[in-house]
Formats: sequence, C-alpha cells, structure tokens
Amino acid sequence: MNKWNREQMAARVAADIHEGAVVNLGIGLPTLVANHLPAGADIILHSENGVIGMGPAPAPGEEDYDLINAGKQPVTLLAGGSYFHHADSFAMMRGGHLDICVLGAFQVSATGDLANWHTGAQDAIPAVGGAMDLAIGAKKTWVMMELLTKTGESKLVQACSYPLTGIACVSRIYSDLAVLDLGPNGATVVELADGLSFAQLQALTAVPLADGRECTINTQTTFLEKRI
Repeated sequence: MNKWNREQMAARVAADIHEGAVVNLGIGLPTLVANHLPAGADIILHSENGVIGMGPAPAPGEEDYDLINAGKQPVTLLAGGSYFHHADSFAMMRGGHLDICVLGAFQVSATGDLANWHTGAQDAIPAVGGAMDLAIGAKKTWVMMELLTKTGESKLVQACSYPLTGIACVSRIYSDLAVLDLGPNGATVVELADGLSFAQLQALTAVPLADGRECTINTQTTFLEKRI
C-alpha cells in the first residue's frame, strides 16, 4: 500500500498555510513543515519555548544549540525574528494570537477531540508541555500523524481512550494515508494517498468516513511531485 512519506506529509501541510499566518509547529513530525514553506513567504513560525520568526532547519555543521525549538532541535532565525521569555510565549498561545498550530497525536476522535500528552501507561512520563494551551488557544488546530499505530490500530477513533488534551479542537488531520476534515458530523476525506481507495481507507479506520474529495488522485500526486 502506497503512503505519503514524512516529507510529503510536511509539504502537504505547508501548502495549506496561508500568507500572513502565525504558526506553531509542535514537537516531532510537525517541525518538518518549516522546510517546505516557500522562500520569502509571509509566514511567521512560533515556538513555545520563546522564539518567533524561525526559518528552516540549519545546514549540517551550522547548528547553534543556543537557538533551539521546543523539541530541542537547532533552528534558524529569519530577519526580524527574536527570542523572549517563556511567559510571553505562553501569553501569545493563550491569547489567541496564533492562527494555526500543527501538533502530533496519539489519538484523535472523529469530532476533533485530541489526546497527545499521555497514553495512560503507568511507566510513561507525562509530557503535556504547552499542548493544551496550543490546542485551545490557536485559531486552527491541525494534527500531523501516521494514521495507524505500529500494531495497525487506527489513531482516528470514535472516542479517545487516552487522557484528553482538548475537546473538539482539531479541525484537520494530515496523515500518511489521507487528509481528513473533522467536525460535529464526524470525519470527511479530503484527499487520499496515491493508489489508495476510499474503501481501503475505510477498512483501516475505526470510524465511519464521508467522502468529500474535490480532486482526483492523479491531481494530488502531481501536486506532491512538484513540491518534493
């Protein structure tokens, strides 16, 4: 079964970020989105540890570990970028100043509930960080994740079994198999990976899906080939 790889997933997210947006890219997969934003685009990247105006990842050998994102990865700073107190960063997040946040997830419900900070396992270390502030504070919350667990279980579920980060906060999932919109009426397929049918996706997914595609798979493939 064909899947979008991580770079293709990141490129797909980047394509939907509008000019003028202030965006937080969460720890893990979402950080790859920075490398696929058009050069010179009027898009401002924010990190919860107190950085705004980040650029793509630095070239090998040019890392500065005094300049990192929330995942402790070295980043670059574009002209006009700055770093500041952690409390100011959270004020931006909680104050509704972020247009979009892109987060990873353990589970997402069909109506947009998010679970991404703890699996409930007794030996797991809670990692809530700023996830709750981002999920609720941003104007749009998107999730970027592989649709299935390593054991083949759907991460898109009817109701989350893990502790919730936020309720009805996720509006879109960008996965390796499909792009899906979420809302009160459930999950709607926007795009499918090349070679994957709607019926195949439905068989892999733990919730009923609506087919809302407006373009063909060939169009999607051409779009991704141009960006990768």
